[in-house]
Formats: sequence, structure tokens, C-alpha cells
Amino acid sequence: MIIFTSICANYLHKTRTLAKSVKDNIPDAKFIVCLLEKEHTQLAEYEYFDDVVLAKESWEGNFEQFIYKHSIVEASTSVKGNFFNYLFKKYESEDNFVYLDPDIYVYSDFIELKEVLKSRPIVLCPHLLQPGNIDMELSSTAHGVYNLGFLAVNKSFEEARKFINWWADRLYLFCYDDKENGIFTDQKWIDLAPCFFDVEIFKHRGYDFAPWSLLDCGMTEENEGVLIKGDPLRFIHFSGYGRTAQKCMNDWLPEGKHTFKKLYAEYSALHDANDYDNVSKTKWSYDFYESGEKIDDSLRIKYRKNHNVMFNCENPFKYSNEYFQRVLNQKMNLSKQKTNISKVKEVYKNEGIKVLFKKVVKNLK
Repeated sequence: MIIFTSICANYLHKTRTLAKSVKDNIPDAKFIVCLLEKEHTQLAEYEYFDDVVLAKESWEGNFEQFIYKHSIVEASTSVKGNFFNYLFKKYESEDNFVYLDPDIYVYSDFIELKEVLKSRPIVLCPHLLQPGNIDMELSSTAHGVYNLGFLAVNKSFEEARKFINWWADRLYLFCYDDKENGIFTDQKWIDLAPCFFDVEIFKHRGYDFAPWSLLDCGMTEENEGVLIKGDPLRFIHFSGYGRTAQKCMNDWLPEGKHTFKKLYAEYSALHDANDYDNVSKTKWSYDFYESGEKIDDSLRIKYRKNHNVMFNCENPFKYSNEYFQRVLNQKMNLSKQKTNISKVKEVYKNEGIKVLFKKVVKNLK
């Protein structure tokens, strides 16, 4: 089994915590880190990482042109589909591939998941498994029904490869935090996956348990370990670690002692200990031009909407805010700066996005 996560360097402390929990509980797993930074760093050297791959090293095409249009959260999610394909090729003899968010902690082996993957190509976990938490029901309509802190596929199935290719295409074009237009990074797209593909909606309560699961959760600690309404705990997704998770505990757990509060405190101690080198304060290298000037995020949004500028700029990090403010706020003179349509065609070559390609090319001519 190949397990990977996608991070920027400021989440290395969380990833260290995750990696050791994976190695302690899933002995047959390899743990891979996809790192969204310009260069390798010694901070990413850790005994429980089997490999650390820069996202740009796994990319086919112009990575700088692609990544410039994303904020830090969008960036770390935008490469996940592509990285699945990269791992499929690198680990040809492996069938089972699992993505886990860095703020996850594994408590026991993925026994049920391994069994499901023998017969099912794609496995997703819903945010909610029971009605009643109206706050989270509303949140799911905005952020997505399925939580993409977890995703598992068996690449021996053609259906799994078709799914990953579809998802990677959508993330290349539309992995934005843009809820007003129905998009929330990589996650909202997956609401469509069960309509298009053969998906297992995995309802085992011990997988992807999270602060949003706390209302009437039925978590108990027995001789055989921690159970959630009878299902053995496999991993907790400590999403919103800190203020948000604390609010969930205050709102949805009874006063006094509770098994989740104990597990949260234990995780918190490990999480903070793994930030021994203050790696959490690391600045994101793709937040800056090569000159050291910080990128104005409002320009990223304008850039991704302007194909003329995007496809005429081989490496946007060589420029400046002043340059992009000028070219993005004026009408491009296409007689002087004609877009290379063959480059655009290469980017938009897949069957699923031909219509969009035709629209883009029409606007460029």
C-alpha cells in the first residue's frame, strides 16, 4: 500500500506526526510526501518518510505557469490528482494507493479498507453518516459531501485510472476556493464522482473520524480499543486543529471527560513536539517572486482568468506585482503579443475539456 500526503513546508510537523503513526500501524505501507516548494529542504528529512518528491518533479508541463494561479491551500490540493498518476507509474507493482491529509493520525491498520479495495476501484468517506448536525449539513452543501482528507483507489481497475484522470483534469483547470461559483478546491468536484464512476461510499465510522463527527458520536474506549458505535477506530482527521476543533468539542461533546478529548490531548502533545524546529513558521516559497517580493493574491485571481497573459508567461515568478498589475489591467495587444495556440492546445488536449479549449482558442484568435 502506498500512502501519500501533499503539503507545503509549514505542515511538515503535522506530516511527521502522521508518518510515524502510519509506520507504527500499517507495516506494509510506504509513506510518500508531495512537497509544494521550489527546492528540497533538509527540514523534510525524516526517518519515517520513504520519499519526498517536489510537486514540480512529478509534473508534466509548465509547473510555474500552473502553480502561480493558486493560493497556498489551493496549491496543495491542486496537485493531488496528478500525483496519484505519478505514483501509479513509479510504483507499478503496487495496486492500492491512499491519500491522507497531513493532520490525520492513524491508530490501527486499515483492515476493512484493504478488503474493500480487493473488489472496489474507488473509496470515499462522507463528511456525515447520520442526520442531526445542521451546521455540518449546511457546510457539506458548500464544501462537498465527501471529505478529501482521505481517498483510496485500486489502480488495477481501469475505472480507478479513469476517475483519477478526470479529477486531475478538473484540478488543473478549476481547483479554487470559489464557493460562489460552486467550487471548493479539489473537494467539491468529488460530489460528481459517484454519478460518473463506480464508487464505494465507505460508511465505516472508524475511518476519517473528525471534529465534525462529534455530535452523538458514540465513541467509547473498550478493552479491544477505541470504538465508534461499535466500529474500531482506524484514524482521526484532526481537521481545524486548534481553535476550530476546540469549538467543535465545546459545542458537541458533553462536559467532563471524554475519549476524544483524551485522544486530542495526546495528539496535541505529539503535534507540538514535532514542531521542535519551528518548521510551522516556514514561509511558502511559491508566495514570492524570484526577487523576493511577496505576490499579491488578488493578481493570482486575475491571472487565472486571463489566458492571454497566462500562456505568454513561461515563468511568472520572474516578474513582479507591478508587471502583472500593468498587463492584467489593460487590454492585451494581440498583434504584438500573440498567444501560442499550440501551447494552449497541449494543455487542453483531453477529451473532457475539448469544449473549453474551443472557447479559449476562439477568444485568443
